[in-house]
Amino acid sequence: MSLLQVNNDELDEAARGEDISKGNSHMLDAAIVAAIVVSVLIALFVLVFATQPKAPYTGEVLNVWAYPLHTQTKGFDANGQPVPVENFDRILVFANVNLHNQSDHPLMLKEVLTNVKLNDGIHSSFAASETDFQRLFVAYPQLASLSSNPLNIAATLQPGQTVSGTIFSSLSMTKEQFDARKDLNFSFAFRYQPIFELTPKDPVQFPVLNTPLGAPAEVQGVKKNNQPTASSLFQ
Repeated sequence: MSLLQVNNDELDEAARGEDISKGNSHMLDAAIVAAIVVSVLIALFVLVFATQPKAPYTGEVLNVWAYPLHTQTKGFDANGQPVPVENFDRILVFANVNLHNQSDHPLMLKEVLTNVKLNDGIHSSFAASETDFQRLFVAYPQLASLSSNPLNIAATLQPGQTVSGTIFSSLSMTKEQFDARKDLNFSFAFRYQPIFELTPKDPVQFPVLNTPLGAPAEVQGVKKNNQPTASSLFQ
């Protein structure tokens, strides 16, 4: 074989070696690019979530009780004249809640609402004040077993402070409507802060009373901003 003659087998082997080297190089480049992309995504994830402002409050709903109330007018007015009988259905909702201020400044609670979502929309009722909370048990002593420390719905929570208590609301609906609800939550409005909503984790309990509720005792109440409140139960 001449010295100038080229061995084709040797050339093929060299070409294959070069292709393998190029392929490995491309795979290495792709791996480096992928590692860089993953590192950038992780850094962005940490940056976004680490820099998000922490909510100034936390809380939980410990227990919820509900009691259906059906009342009927007497069918005559103050002068003894007959008038049409009217029927009223309400759901009395009690919730034991905790609220915690995890910020470095005071939080001023201004109002609390109970919200029930039905097929026709959301039905809301302001929670009763401490005074109206006590009036409830004067009007309905049968509910004494549900009497507890009411939540101060105008409380100011100092940094690091936790407040606990029971809120009470009265919503105009039947038990059947309440049972068919799509959602139940409680919203807490603090001054200069977004609305804070809490949803109960456990099922609503229906207490069994020894004596059914009748018409309430004569206890006066008022409405707030033309919205249904627990006070309207007594009107």
